[in-house]
Amino acid sequence: MSSSSENSLSPVSPASEAGTVAVALAALLLGAVAMGVSPVFVRYAEVGPFTSAFYRVTLSLPLLALWAHLEAGGQAPARWDRATLLAGLFFAGDLVFWHLAIVNTTMANATFLATMAPVWVLLGSGLFIGEKVTRPMIAGLGLCLLGAGALVGSSVQMEPERLTGDIYGIITSIFFGAYFLAVRVARRKSRAGLILYRSTLVTAAALLVVALIMEDTFLPATWIGAAALVALAVISHTGGQGLLAYALGHLSAAFSSLVIFLEAVAAAFFGWLIFAETLSPLQIAGGGAILAGIWVARPRHRTTAPAVAADPATRP
Repeated sequence: MSSSSENSLSPVSPASEAGTVAVALAALLLGAVAMGVSPVFVRYAEVGPFTSAFYRVTLSLPLLALWAHLEAGGQAPARWDRATLLAGLFFAGDLVFWHLAIVNTTMANATFLATMAPVWVLLGSGLFIGEKVTRPMIAGLGLCLLGAGALVGSSVQMEPERLTGDIYGIITSIFFGAYFLAVRVARRKSRAGLILYRSTLVTAAALLVVALIMEDTFLPATWIGAAALVALAVISHTGGQGLLAYALGHLSAAFSSLVIFLEAVAAAFFGWLIFAETLSPLQIAGGGAILAGIWVARPRHRTTAPAVAADPATRP
């Protein structure tokens, strides 16, 4: 598809725009749940964390290639762009440092520090991609941070011997925040499936190198481990990241980044449901604060420019 056809926009009615935003919000919520369940699959993967991250992206490539082909409608795909390349590299960095944080500090510390990503997204939205950050978004972020603190804060322990792991957690949040910004910029020119397919190729190549250097077990021992890796690829990456990429075509990066907090809520819920991990009243209140923060920050009327590249479902 030529860039001129991609950049063409047709007028949309308020009702049509509201419907598109509602679909994007639903995609964002479902994507958060799909990404939030990923720790469950990692626990059953029977391979090291870097290898499971490699399988997560690599096994998703056939589905993503099919998605990109179907959404193109027989037209030539757009050229590679820098934002898509950076998205792939940023996501690889996110996964690598996330697993390094898990290994070198407590799970609570790693989770809490990783949820700082929206802070970087809000800062970067105005500085790097030219999107306005509204007061409701800032207020919503504040509520979400309070909620995240309540959700995992009781388990957070700042100790000198875990400082390296804590630093890895902060680096994770920077990479994930940069990933949001890169995908948002890429969605101005290309469709979700193509962006995710191409960025995943980059991520897979980077993670292959890391896995070969860092680990020596590359195959799961049982069918349960293999099934967990497939589920990680299909549900958490193709489903979760795919829905996120779609939503970023219609919602601002700043608001969409709050999905990270929903991942923490979803992870806590699945930990309770599957592994019988207890949830204290404070943690439940923290989850409620996160939901309230997202409600406060929700889009009102038109808060961002519409996506430049139309998705098949919204193409005139």
